[in-house]
Amino acid sequence: MATKLDRLLEKIDPVRTFDEVSADVDGAVNSYAIRRATIEDWEEYEEFLADFLRHIETSVLRLGSGAPDNKPIYWARCSNILREEFGSSGHKVGFEMASTGKDGGLYRILKTIADKMVENYAQNEISARINDFWGRLTVDEQLAVTDEYLSKYGHLLPNEFTAGNAARLRAHFHKVLKEHPKIIRRVRRIGR
Repeated sequence: MATKLDRLLEKIDPVRTFDEVSADVDGAVNSYAIRRATIEDWEEYEEFLADFLRHIETSVLRLGSGAPDNKPIYWARCSNILREEFGSSGHKVGFEMASTGKDGGLYRILKTIADKMVENYAQNEISARINDFWGRLTVDEQLAVTDEYLSKYGHLLPNEFTAGNAARLRAHFHKVLKEHPKIIRRVRRIGR
């Protein structure tokens, strides 16, 4: 019989989180009309990326016409993603790529934004499911779930989490649960 932990881990499994969100984002990307392969005007670049992110969000979150049409907010989010991916001048690096077609060009910029959205949406879903699960447990159940996790998945964790009486795991178990789907995804990729 499945335990509470087993049921949670099934709900946050990468197939049910990352893969499902990725399929939704891919569908949104595929439905977005790309007018040309390069963009050479900065204003057009900002507007295009902001519209792209808004389109993905509207599609994936099923917002319909309820999504705000606020270019500065969407552009700021795109700019943050590009800085995260390409460094402090990431938005400028992205423009260079989009205007020249080099280093993957506009396609790579769109792929980068889409991939980051998958990561964010999946992680938000995982966090919400874990928070709900954890909040419903008594302190004794929380301790028991931590012990159960250690016995079933401790071999996948770095030594510093399992050494001694696994004090580090116990102190950071909530964070370890949030990383669990990524750990499982990496293990599955090794097997391919």
